[in-house]
Amino acid sequence: MASPGSLAGRLSRLKTFATFAELATAVGQEIAVSDWTQITQAQVQQFADATGDQQWIHVDVERAKAGPFGGPIAHGFLTLSLLPRLFEDSFAIAESRIALNYGLNKVRFIHPVPVGSRLRARLKLLACTPLAEPGVQISLEATLELEGQAKPACVAESLLRYYA
Repeated sequence: MASPGSLAGRLSRLKTFATFAELATAVGQEIAVSDWTQITQAQVQQFADATGDQQWIHVDVERAKAGPFGGPIAHGFLTLSLLPRLFEDSFAIAESRIALNYGLNKVRFIHPVPVGSRLRARLKLLACTPLAEPGVQISLEATLELEGQAKPACVAESLLRYYA
């Protein structure tokens, strides 16, 4: 039997839709929940280095301990940037040969994400619209749950395009 964290274990949990038409029947429903992913200080530092956002609440561990959250927190945009990986780990469309990020309609950062905490995405399909090329544009409500917290870390409406 495959371990939950292995590729075989992940693939056995991956929600797979055979066709765009099958996916369209799930509009209004939760289609997948990702595995938990842990936020590390190394990730936060790498994100700060890549974006130039070196605010102390993210990168100065000692100063952040005396700050409003009792320790460093992840950048909101770091949290948001995890969406593609969480999507890929949650669902697939067999008919699709490529997926493209088309943007976001709405994003809210509701609860800070402490370094060391774990997040997962709960995905609700809001819309599935056929495209002129063989494909679909979907709108997903991604609720990024923070383990042990009643409030989510982030809620975002993500637009994706899939092509056959």
